[in-house]
Amino acid sequence: MTADLSRYDPVWREAEPYMRARKNDVHIPLSFAWCVRLLEHFPQADRDVCLLAILLHDIGWWAIDMEEIIEQGFRSQNILQSDVRYRHEAEGVRLGTEVLRATGWSEEVIAQVCEIIDGHDTREQPRHLNDRIVRDSDKLWRYEVTGTAVGCDWFGETPVQNCTRNEAILPKFETEPGRRLATEELARTRALLLAHVL
Repeated sequence: MTADLSRYDPVWREAEPYMRARKNDVHIPLSFAWCVRLLEHFPQADRDVCLLAILLHDIGWWAIDMEEIIEQGFRSQNILQSDVRYRHEAEGVRLGTEVLRATGWSEEVIAQVCEIIDGHDTREQPRHLNDRIVRDSDKLWRYEVTGTAVGCDWFGETPVQNCTRNEAILPKFETEPGRRLATEELARTRALLLAHVL
């Protein structure tokens, strides 16, 4: 598996400066690993498009002030339709295009990747299977202990509150394997964090 994924190393290196915002240097690698797992269930999906899209989907947060991100993107009334959500998608398309061109990907692949990045948080419905896989991969990391810890900081919640938030999101998963993986990981996280006591 490592040799297979090494083809994305140049993209990781090129995108790295844009990952030092909003804990994306934690979120993106974990989401990438979930995407690798989810792709095992969908051999008909385009592996390159999915993995490149999850690798680059949130680098646009780099262009937005962290205080703005937290206030508008995580603690406002309608977080998924906030201005910063649209801005990070637009910046993600811009930066993602630069990164992919710099690392030699075709314009066809770039167009498919950017179609997913543009609207990955704000678009109500996925456009196709690749989009569904990326959207689920983007959510799956939240169910890990690490994702829960980061989520507690972003949303100003306790671990139990964050686990409850994540449980409410389960029906929004786009694929059955994604929902199953999230349900299993949530149970593991609740047990590790002693959610029945704390």
